[in-house]
Amino acid sequence: MKKFVVSLLFVVGVLFVIDRIGGMAMWWVNQHTHDVSGPKIKYLVNDVSEDVVLMGTSRCHLQYVPSIISDSLGMSVYNGGIDASNNIYAHYIMLNLMLERHTPKVICLDVMTNDFDKLKNPFLTVSFFSPYFGKNEHVDSIFRLAGTYWKYQISHLYRYNAKSVSNIVGLAVSRQTGEDHGYIPNPKPIYTLDSLRYRKIKLKKDSLKIEYVQRFVSLCKKRGVKLIFVVSPMYSRVDADRYDVLKSLAKQNGVPFLNYHTAGLFWDHPEYFRDYKHLWDEGARAFSSIFSSDLKKILDSLSVNNTDTVQMVRASTPSH
Repeated sequence: MKKFVVSLLFVVGVLFVIDRIGGMAMWWVNQHTHDVSGPKIKYLVNDVSEDVVLMGTSRCHLQYVPSIISDSLGMSVYNGGIDASNNIYAHYIMLNLMLERHTPKVICLDVMTNDFDKLKNPFLTVSFFSPYFGKNEHVDSIFRLAGTYWKYQISHLYRYNAKSVSNIVGLAVSRQTGEDHGYIPNPKPIYTLDSLRYRKIKLKKDSLKIEYVQRFVSLCKKRGVKLIFVVSPMYSRVDADRYDVLKSLAKQNGVPFLNYHTAGLFWDHPEYFRDYKHLWDEGARAFSSIFSSDLKKILDSLSVNNTDTVQMVRASTPSH
């Protein structure tokens, strides 16, 4: 029995050492990779200094061109959209990590139905941020909700499970081609999309997600950040009330709301879309010009009126 206990302790000790050394090795990989999301998260955590930070999922990452927006606003802009980050939990994590060292003047959050709709696994992609476990209590609270807190506490190596392959490949192959302050161009599609389709999807409110959207808003207010909600273009017809949950929350909090989807922006330009949810580079540049003009009007209005109560919903599609 004594030999068994000694052997068991030895095995546990070896596994502990392997885990800690492996964790340190994967942290180095995470900090030096050139995959899609690793360098961006690192920049937002450690180096971001821009006046305007754009946040969201791939729909932000691929559709907002900072150099165009910056030229219009006369302010520095960074595209902080994290590819496949999925919903508000990831955005809330990224906001808290960024605010540890930098408070931008403006945050534009590209919102979508995933930010309030019930999903089978709403915490699936918060693991993208697990390398930063233990850096911020508000971030760790999301890992508790996801049920992974103690796994990350026990195993340092497990924190890199979600993006390990992508991070390692990113050491040899850079996916940062054409990078413009966080924006990476989406390539031109082989085929133009077919006729515009009506998408009827039954949505169910997730009260916890809505609570975290409110927390996102409240944290921005607390830090004096001007927050704008944006729904960027998609090539699909939907009901006019599709985003009413977010629109209502924005109105309650005095957050400007720009909705380009239900307004039908670029429905007459299917050639701008890479797929039904994303623009390719040409479309992104056309959209960024329109968005930057609208954003400038909002910021000028906030500056003149010294108020955060501007509510703006785009109701028409500009000719382009």
